[in-house]
Amino acid sequence: MDYLFQRVSYLQGLAAGLKVNESTKEGELLLHIIDVLEDFAKVMDEVIEDQMDLEEYVNFIDEDLSDIEDELYELDELDDFEDYDDLDDFDFYDDCCDDEDCQCFCGDEEE
Repeated sequence: MDYLFQRVSYLQGLAAGLKVNESTKEGELLLHIIDVLEDFAKVMDEVIEDQMDLEEYVNFIDEDLSDIEDELYELDELDDFEDYDDLDDFDFYDDCCDDEDCQCFCGDEEE
């Protein structure tokens, strides 16, 4: 952002070197334009600083959330799922009914 301040300073110096003053309408306009550019440079500097602070804050939140997720969803996949390697051990249709109106499809065989 320093380059904007440098350019505004250059314009201020150029206006002073050309002896632009507020006695003419054009001189007054140029000096006010330079002042507005300086105000814009200050605001842009503040916005960029706030945005950098916000990015840092979001990164901290993301790291904290990642830590919380690790603690909450910590699963040892090998221990939790090693008993379920063979799905043939499950009888999915043991509790099947003989009701024809029931739509459980347990009497249907795959063709």
